[in-house]
Amino acid sequence: MKSIKLLILLLMLTSCAPVKVSYDYEKSIDFSKYKTYNYYADLNSGLSELDTKRLKSILDEVMQSKGMTKSNAPDLFINIQSKAYYNDNSGSVGVGVGGSSGGNVGGGVSVGFPIGQSQANREIVFDFIDENGVGLIWQAVSQSHFNINGTPNQREGMLKAIVDKVLSYYPPEIQK
Repeated sequence: MKSIKLLILLLMLTSCAPVKVSYDYEKSIDFSKYKTYNYYADLNSGLSELDTKRLKSILDEVMQSKGMTKSNAPDLFINIQSKAYYNDNSGSVGVGVGGSSGGNVGGGVSVGFPIGQSQANREIVFDFIDENGVGLIWQAVSQSHFNINGTPNQREGMLKAIVDKVLSYYPPEIQK
């Protein structure tokens, strides 16, 4: 029953707040050689400590479903950085009064009333790095809305939607 509620919550979150993802990768890399991963020990994701734990747990689950294993001597490291920002609401309704008198002279007064509120957004950057002289091999940047007052279940659901969308592009399909 709990999983059904989480699924419904996840669907509601993803339908209302789409996750936008852009990604890039080193096209000369054979991604099939990467079997193990880990996070940098000094990872500073920019998320709260609890959200970082949630995100890493979700990442572990999805990476393992892709056949990757977490290791103390990994083939690649994952670095995560995030930042929050607010979209200013530029929508407004204007009310104007104007008039003119003879001789092509005119005047007017206009007042704008803002509509809605600014929207909280978050950008999370996922870097996959090969420390054996190759460097950055794959990067995804996600952008999504988020509720700063969300419950732990809502936060987890949104992070799951982000990770699922981001890792749907890993490993990349190499164009020949």
